[in-house]
Amino acid sequence: MDTRTRVAVSAALALGLLAGCGDDADAPAGPAAVSPAPQATGEPWYDEVTPASSGGTTGGSGSPCPVPVSFPLADGWTAKAVEPPKGELAELVGEALTKRGGTTMRCEVDGRSAGGGFLRIWAADPPTVPRRATLESFAAGAGETVAGPQFRDLRAGGFDATEMTWLATNPLAEEESRNWALAVQSAGQTLVFAVNEGLITERTDVLPAYRLAVRGLAKGE
Repeated sequence: MDTRTRVAVSAALALGLLAGCGDDADAPAGPAAVSPAPQATGEPWYDEVTPASSGGTTGGSGSPCPVPVSFPLADGWTAKAVEPPKGELAELVGEALTKRGGTTMRCEVDGRSAGGGFLRIWAADPPTVPRRATLESFAAGAGETVAGPQFRDLRAGGFDATEMTWLATNPLAEEESRNWALAVQSAGQTLVFAVNEGLITERTDVLPAYRLAVRGLAKGE
């Protein structure tokens, strides 16, 4: 190999190494981060439904939603604490309404005056149950037939979260509804934010308020 050929080969190798270094610099370092706002349009997540406009915040001790997180309220939606009913019969009826699959309802956000439905926040009774296990028990705890459960991990405001969606069929009414729930852990508690379609509510009635709340989650006081 003559001198000119050796120089040409060396130059080509140098250029190749430089190009390789440039490719490495542009490549992502480590595993891809979990998206804070996944985009899965259509069934079953409907991420194209955008969050509602905020009308305030709630959460934290002393608030109508006494849980260790704060979150934005959709405009026109109001939060209230869920208090245990009084009296023997009230306690029996209340437990059926406020207990579900190892969780207890802590507060309810009512959007009926704004044309929406309900966003309910539950706390796991054993406080440190993993997020996915809490969601699985929650979905099964309503006495309905659960079909097609799907899960995904994401960021919800300042928290790592697990979200679940499923179809539930009421054995009495034989009504099928789509449900969504998201679990986070804060201050040693596992919390579940849940909404569902129903006879008089559609996904566009409940998902905007739900999306606003879970994407704006922050640590409460």
